Amino acid sequence: MIIKFNGSGNLPRAIFFVFLIIGLAPLLFSQENDLESVLNEVARHLAARDFSSALELFSMLPPEEAGRTEILIMQASILNSAGRASEARLIANRITASDSNNTEALMILADAAALEGRDRDRRNFLERVIVINPGHARALNDLGNIALGNQNLFVAASYFDRALAAEPNNGESLVGRAVVHRYNRESGRSEMLLDRAAGLYPEWARPLHERARLYRGAGFYADALEDLSDALKLEPDNYWIIVDRGQVFMDVGLKQEALADFTRAIEIAPDVFLAYVFTAGLKEEFGDYEGAEQDYKILARIRPEYYFAFEALGALYIKNKQWSQARDAFLDAYRQAPREYSYAILASICWMRAGRQTDPRQFLAQVMRTAPRDTIEFSMLRLFHDLSGDIDVVRRVESENNIYKKSQMAFYLASYYDITGSRTLADRFYLMVQDLDAVGTIEWKINEWILAERGIGIRAAQ
Repeated sequence: MIIKFNGSGNLPRAIFFVFLIIGLAPLLFSQENDLESVLNEVARHLAARDFSSALELFSMLPPEEAGRTEILIMQASILNSAGRASEARLIANRITASDSNNTEALMILADAAALEGRDRDRRNFLERVIVINPGHARALNDLGNIALGNQNLFVAASYFDRALAAEPNNGESLVGRAVVHRYNRESGRSEMLLDRAAGLYPEWARPLHERARLYRGAGFYADALEDLSDALKLEPDNYWIIVDRGQVFMDVGLKQEALADFTRAIEIAPDVFLAYVFTAGLKEEFGDYEGAEQDYKILARIRPEYYFAFEALGALYIKNKQWSQARDAFLDAYRQAPREYSYAILASICWMRAGRQTDPRQFLAQVMRTAPRDTIEFSMLRLFHDLSGDIDVVRRVESENNIYKKSQMAFYLASYYDITGSRTLADRFYLMVQDLDAVGTIEWKINEWILAERGIGIRAAQ
């Protein structure tokens, strides 16, 4: 087993303390053989990420050994790894009460704060550590990663540089600094540090993963795929490596391979939303509309603020002429994005098709109160509310310069004429949407389905 004491390994931080104390047991403890056997068992359970079994073993230690600071630090670290931050904090607080400069206890408190989402407390503990020990690489790396997450690249770089000054071969510092270089578009410097980290730690996936991101950004897709595949040999169940490889497969047009990776990612982490974004879109592209619908539903449940999931569901319901479901999906999208008036119009179109033309009038009146009166969206909302005034709206649509907005509004006009029984006018505007070719909008997609169903337009001619 390879253990990287500089924080570059894949095992929990607690295992560092286990192996450190195993090595020091003959110097620190009188019953070193018993202690070493217990700690070896702890290490074995940690390697399997069986935190509960590892923690149970501490009860086997004699009280005088179980109460030693080194053992308590190890126990608290495992508690953090198990997600039991409050228990870890209690132990660390006991240690700092008698030794306020114990940096490892302060790091336990910082990790517990991170688990509990207390970001300010976490930074305070980490800053206390580097006041006591300015070269504490792990604290400096954590502060660097916090700054990186806040897109404060200058501050992040300064922390990683300080960590590297203290430990030039620290893996986390090398990778962190490389990421900053990548964000600053300093590709050569980033690649140099990642090459170094990959060479120093050949059993560590992260340098390969980050280098793949660098290569993908530069358009070197074959190199990115090679690094990601090598990284997956080291960490075959790493969700983010799998998702990143799926995206590179999409970049090079290998969509079936991409779908396989995204599906695998979902199997590993079914409650993480990102892979569903890709599987839903790919399944829809492959004609698996039922599978796409299920994935969009999961997306909407996991991340309701991601209103594009409701948008996509609404479109699929329209395709199946499930008008009430489509209306509800677009209403959900509008609730999440109340300034996207297109969702209110689409909901109203489906509402009318599901029942009477006047059914959404009260809803439209509420929406109109929020829409700027001088916009084409307001005119379209009023058209569906009043069910009259289409000539003025047609003029506005025909004079619109933005091709995407013109395409949207032409689709709404076509739908209006369809609902009110003017099939010839409806077809005219459906064909206008196709001619504008504003690919990528939800209206364009629905419009293509309608034209194909009616046997008119470019598809019919082909």
